[in-house]
Amino acid sequence: MMTQTMRWFGPADPVSLAAIRQCGATGIVTALHELPNGAVWPQAAIAARKAMIEKAGLTWEVVESLPVHDDIKRGAPTSAQWIETYIESLRNLAACGIRTVTYNFMPLLDWTRTDLAWELPDGARALRFEMEAVAAFDLHILRRTGAEQDYTPETIVAADARFAAMSETERHRLERTIVAGLPGSEEHFSVAQFLAAIALYRDVDVTTLRANHIAFLKAVCPVADALGVQLVVHPDDPPFPIFGLPRAVSTEADIAALFEAEPAASNGLCFCAGSLGARADNDLPGIVRRLGDRIGFLHLRSVQREPNGAFHEAAHLEGDAAMPAIVAAVHALQQHTGRSIPMRPDHGHEMLDDLQRQCNPGYSLIGRMRGLAELRGLERGISVAGATVVHG
Repeated sequence: MMTQTMRWFGPADPVSLAAIRQCGATGIVTALHELPNGAVWPQAAIAARKAMIEKAGLTWEVVESLPVHDDIKRGAPTSAQWIETYIESLRNLAACGIRTVTYNFMPLLDWTRTDLAWELPDGARALRFEMEAVAAFDLHILRRTGAEQDYTPETIVAADARFAAMSETERHRLERTIVAGLPGSEEHFSVAQFLAAIALYRDVDVTTLRANHIAFLKAVCPVADALGVQLVVHPDDPPFPIFGLPRAVSTEADIAALFEAEPAASNGLCFCAGSLGARADNDLPGIVRRLGDRIGFLHLRSVQREPNGAFHEAAHLEGDAAMPAIVAAVHALQQHTGRSIPMRPDHGHEMLDDLQRQCNPGYSLIGRMRGLAELRGLERGISVAGATVVHG
């Protein structure tokens, strides 16, 4: 069976460790979020956080995330020093017994949404991404040079109308949603800072970004192999370019190319059904079957794709992810390898009492508890059905 975990953002998280344990999770996925990108994670700080988690009756075996500095992604002259810092943090994590480290290679922004409280028909709230809203921000608030070239004429017309109809409050909310940073995101920008940061990527296309990613892996993986640590890359979210920034971990072919370029055992995958599922051309159960030996961590969530590149977070067993087929593929992988792969329910809805309390967008308590319960039941049912077939 999968190892059931939940993400926790540290002592300031409004969801407590005790509440997570009561949801049925046995493990925590977390990071030292208080440290800036590039800072060494001190061994003492890692040990203290781990002791806090274990005192609550839970385990910490997966880091999410140890950020890769943007200088590495850009291939800046300072890349080598930031890689050495990264390696030092890996050594300190390994010394504390933590062997799975999540990271991403998305320029500047981590996961991006345009609405953090989109109301569903049942009154619950979900995260949503809408390309027209991205274009409205890009063209009218950010005013990025050349932005018009990245959108279809139809999208530009819709974005113009969208922006014109927005109140100042709505415009400010959209700005904050995109550039202020979401839970677990790696950077927090003002509009001016974001525009300046984008300019630093002017000479970085998808080919260059991929080459910089491979260079990072070739520098870090030999050390990770020696430490017994697996680096698991999180796919791009959303899995296509935005704001003129390239993205290179969006499809199965992208991921397979990374493994071909750096075949080290430590070069692994965080399989995120939601990120990959935002593209209809990604075969999610097939990715588990074909790349399963590289999967070290699972984000199980589903998105409902909408017209014109929009999508919203669906309930875990609904939407476009084909979750029963995904979990069946994971179950078969675990049966074949004898592994229990860490899993977490990702991006739960705000529902019931979540609507009356503070929570990090996407990381409500009850919405994730529902997701965990549904995924647990789904896996148990698949397991029992398989045993019936074998022994019946």
